[in-house]
Amino acid sequence: MQNPWPTWIGVGLLFIAGGFVCGLLLQRLAGARRLAAAREKAKAVLEEARREADLSRKAGALEAREQWLREKERFDTETRQQRSDIDELRRGQEEKETSLRREADGIKTLQARLTEEQRSLGAQKGRLEEREGEVKKILLEQTARLERISGLTSAEARKELWKNLEDEVKGEAARLAQRIREQAVREADREARRHIVLAIQRLAAEQSMESTVTVVALPNDEMKGRIIGREGRNIRAFEMASGIDVIIDDTPEAVLLSGFDPMRREIARIALEQLIADGRIHPGRIEEVVQRVAEGIDGEIQETGEKAAVESGVHGLTPEVASLLGRLRFRTSSGQNVLKHSMEVARLSGLIATEMGLDVTLAKRAGLLHDIGKAIDHEQEGPHALVGMEFLKRHGESPAVSEAVGAHHGEIPSEGVYAVLVASADAISSARPGARRESLEAYIHRLQNLEELAESFPGVERSFAIQAGREVRILVQHKAVGDEQATTLASEIARRIERELQYPGQIKVVVIREMRVIDYAR
Repeated sequence: MQNPWPTWIGVGLLFIAGGFVCGLLLQRLAGARRLAAAREKAKAVLEEARREADLSRKAGALEAREQWLREKERFDTETRQQRSDIDELRRGQEEKETSLRREADGIKTLQARLTEEQRSLGAQKGRLEEREGEVKKILLEQTARLERISGLTSAEARKELWKNLEDEVKGEAARLAQRIREQAVREADREARRHIVLAIQRLAAEQSMESTVTVVALPNDEMKGRIIGREGRNIRAFEMASGIDVIIDDTPEAVLLSGFDPMRREIARIALEQLIADGRIHPGRIEEVVQRVAEGIDGEIQETGEKAAVESGVHGLTPEVASLLGRLRFRTSSGQNVLKHSMEVARLSGLIATEMGLDVTLAKRAGLLHDIGKAIDHEQEGPHALVGMEFLKRHGESPAVSEAVGAHHGEIPSEGVYAVLVASADAISSARPGARRESLEAYIHRLQNLEELAESFPGVERSFAIQAGREVRILVQHKAVGDEQATTLASEIARRIERELQYPGQIKVVVIREMRVIDYAR
C-alpha cells in the first residue's frame, strides 16, 4: 500500500502556490484600481485647477475691461469738458474780434469824416484865398480912387483899407468858425447817441438772459430729442403747462428756460429735472409733474423764509410770516432780488443799531420784514409798506416792528427811531452802485400788465407772456369760446394791447382752444 502523505503534501503545496499567486494577482488588481482612482482624482484636480484658472483669467479680463471703461468714461468726460472750455474760449475770442472789428469800422468812419472835413476846409481856404485876391485887387482900385478923390497919401489910404478889410475878414472867419463848431457839435452828439445805443444793445441781451433765463443740465444731448417729443408735442405741452418758454439750441447737454416770472421758472426747472430723472416724458406725465411741483413749492418757500430768518439772526417768526418772507425770493424790485435786499437791510439795520446803542435784534427784525408787503401787494390794494404793516399786525408782530415797516417809505409819520433806522438802511442798500436797474422793473411790469390784460377777457383761462414779451399765449375754455370766437378774441386782445400798453416792436397774440375728452376704464 502506497503512502498517502506525499500526495497530500503536494496538494497542499499546490494550494499554497495557488493562494500565493491569487494574492499577488489580487494585490496587483487592487494596486491597479488605486492607480486608476489616483489618476481619476488627479484628472479631476487638474480639471478643477483649469476651471479656476479660466475663472481667474475671465475675472481679471472683466476687471481690466471695467477699469478700461472707467478710464474711457473719465477720458470722455474730461474731453467733453475741455471741448466745452475751448468752445467758450472760442466764442469769447470771436466776440472780442467782432467788437474790435466794430471799433475799427468806427475809427475808419471817423477818419473818413475827418478827411472830408479837411477837404471841406481846404476848399474853404481856397475860396478865402480867391476872396483875398479879389480884395487885393479892389484895394488897389480903391487906393487909386481915394488918392484922386481925397488927396490922401498911399500909406494913409492903405492903412484905412487894411483896417476895413481886417474887420470884414475877422467877421467872415468868426462866422465860419461858428458853423464848423455847430457842425462838430451835431456830429459829436450823433456819434454819442450811436455809441450809447450800441452799448445798450450789446448789454440788453446779456442782462435779460441773466434775469429771465434758467439753465437746466442734461445727462446727454439725446435727452433734447425726448424733451421735444414727436412733432414737438412734449415741448408744447411743457410750455403750455408751465407758462415758460423752453429754448433748445446748440449748447451741449443743456436747455434754457426763459420767463419773466421767477416762481414759474423755478417750478418749470424742478419739473423738468424730475421728468429727466424719471425718463417718462409725454404730455400727460408733463402736466401731472408740473401740477405736483406747483403744489409742492409752498414747502420750499416756507423753508427758504425760515433759512433767511436764521441767516439774518431773526427768530420766532410765525409760519405765515416765514412763508410770505420766502415768497420774496421770487420777487425783484428795480433789478434787486427782494429777499436778498431784505437780508442786506437787516444786516445794515443791525450794524447801525449797534453803533447807536439800540436793540439790535429788534432792528434786524424790522429790517428783514420791511418789504414783506411786496409779496402780497399784487393781491391787495395799497402801498407795499402799509400792506406789510397790516399783515404783521394781524400775525402778532410788535408795534415797533409794524410801525417801522409801515413808515420806512413815509406813508405814515414815524414816531419811533427804528422806522428812521430801517429807512436809512433801505436807502443805503438800494442806492449802492449796481443795486437798481429801472429798465428791468419796467420790463417785468409790462409783461405782468400784458398777462392781466389778456386774462380780463371772458372765456380766457390762462395767459403767458413769452419771448421777452414779443408773444402772449392765451388758453381759452373750449366750451365758452368757439373757433370763430377765438379769431375775434385774438383780434380784440391785439387792438386793446395797441390802445392801452406801450411796447417796442410788435406783440404776437396766440389764442389756443383745446378740447379734451377724458374717460376711465373700470
